[in-house]
Amino acid sequence: MIRNLLKITSLILATTVLFSCAKTSQYTMEELAEIEKKVNEFVEVDLSTDISNISVKEKEMLVYLFDAAQIMDDLFWKQNYGDKEELLSSIQEPIVQEFVKINYGPWEQLNDNKPFTKGCTARPAGANFYPIDMTKEEFESLEAEDKTSLYTVVRRDADGKLITIPYHVEYKVELVKAAELIKKAAELAEDEGLKNYLNLRAEALVTSEYFESDLAWMDMKNNTIDFVVGPIENYTDGLYGYKAAFESFILIKDMDWTVKLSKFAALLPELQTKLPVANEYKSEVPGSGSDLGVYDAVYYAGDCNAGSKTIAINLPNDERVHIEKGSRKLQLKNSMNYKFEKILKPISDIVIDESQRQYIKFDAFFENVMFHEVAHGLGIKNTINNKGTVRDALKEKYSAIEEAKADILGLFLVTKLAEMGELGEKDLKDNYTTFLAGIFRSVRFGAASSHGQSNMIQFNYFNEQEAFTRDEATGLFKVDYDKMALAVNSLGEKILVIQGNGDYEEASKLIEEMSIIKETLQGDLKRIGEAGIPRDIRFKQGKENLGLN
Repeated sequence: MIRNLLKITSLILATTVLFSCAKTSQYTMEELAEIEKKVNEFVEVDLSTDISNISVKEKEMLVYLFDAAQIMDDLFWKQNYGDKEELLSSIQEPIVQEFVKINYGPWEQLNDNKPFTKGCTARPAGANFYPIDMTKEEFESLEAEDKTSLYTVVRRDADGKLITIPYHVEYKVELVKAAELIKKAAELAEDEGLKNYLNLRAEALVTSEYFESDLAWMDMKNNTIDFVVGPIENYTDGLYGYKAAFESFILIKDMDWTVKLSKFAALLPELQTKLPVANEYKSEVPGSGSDLGVYDAVYYAGDCNAGSKTIAINLPNDERVHIEKGSRKLQLKNSMNYKFEKILKPISDIVIDESQRQYIKFDAFFENVMFHEVAHGLGIKNTINNKGTVRDALKEKYSAIEEAKADILGLFLVTKLAEMGELGEKDLKDNYTTFLAGIFRSVRFGAASSHGQSNMIQFNYFNEQEAFTRDEATGLFKVDYDKMALAVNSLGEKILVIQGNGDYEEASKLIEEMSIIKETLQGDLKRIGEAGIPRDIRFKQGKENLGLN
């Protein structure tokens, strides 16, 4: 089978239409100034942490992990755009090259993926997962069981017919090399759980079978170093949301903070029963092996480093793992703190009423993000009416609906835990006010992404429910805490029902009607931009940042 696929791979390039930009022409001074402004909206920060307590073997292991992560970075370039070096060499202006690197291609991720380089047309919705000349009708008629797999690309054979090719065949050279590096790292691992995971993950990369390595990742409890690697999220596939993109994180555990959060994992089954929806929509029991951890990130590669930067991780995505073992929620404390201090807090000074700015706090931001990740594991994974999994039933609408669910239920969980006395002395005004300010931070990423659509659904729903007011004279927002609590419950219920029913039409309607950035909000976002507040962060990162060779 693999021999035949390799033979096919050698033939497809003659007929498969993939994306490439034409050689660019010269930019005007005004165009370069605008791109420089966009680059500067990503404030550069040092991605590092103290590794003095890590052993000599673990430091040696990190070197191999950095090299494997870089391969994931290169693979994401292929998936999102194509030939990285060809694109960069076609551009003479360093500032344009820098913006291309931030976006992993010629399309601005935080501006509805609009092209910003000369010579490039609109981004293909399916990126490079599919031939760009493929029609949806053609795909629907393709008789291949694995065409919707997270781990196959769609190509054309020598006769121009669509075929599927597993990732481990399409990207064989790179994945074999990455697997070799990860196995070398495994030999140096001092934690048995980490060693087992690394060996299984290396095998998964060259087979496209990730289930066993996902289970092994869930079983890790005492590791100091964590390594997320492989094809994971499906946001890059804007055509169907079927295909997973390569990425990697290298993480160092913050032991003190992790201990503080460990008690919440045991509460997940109970929290599931408290969701604001009828019992049939919360009948599944989340795995009790769910793990909450706090880490400092020391490297981002691939999908997670493109455009806006992830500040928390909830994995694995496999619903089978969720049911059997739950999921792990990793909070990236150093990245989170950078975004709070350099972006969210300054935004609150511009849009939040002065009387409520006292409630903008990092601890509340941390909790909101943490329980967003917890909420991904709650609700229902399989529809109640035999439409299959929620992911399959909602198709390309799944990601936006799922992100909205996690946001709104995260705030719901904070409220419930506070009522249960699990958060100590807690003023929910901190969380609600910080949540509203956080929407202004996130919606600047654009309404085209799943996260952007999620934020706009919540903002517009809160507006309809009068959960906040806006002073027309000052442009400042003030939260109505009682109405916001009611809105959180009602929106949470609405989303859980859509997911449980696998209601594609209702999901589409919610996104279409509620994910619009209206004129007033556009004006508020313009004020934020004119104040010079960064839109996001970018990293000075690598082995040298940790003092590694």
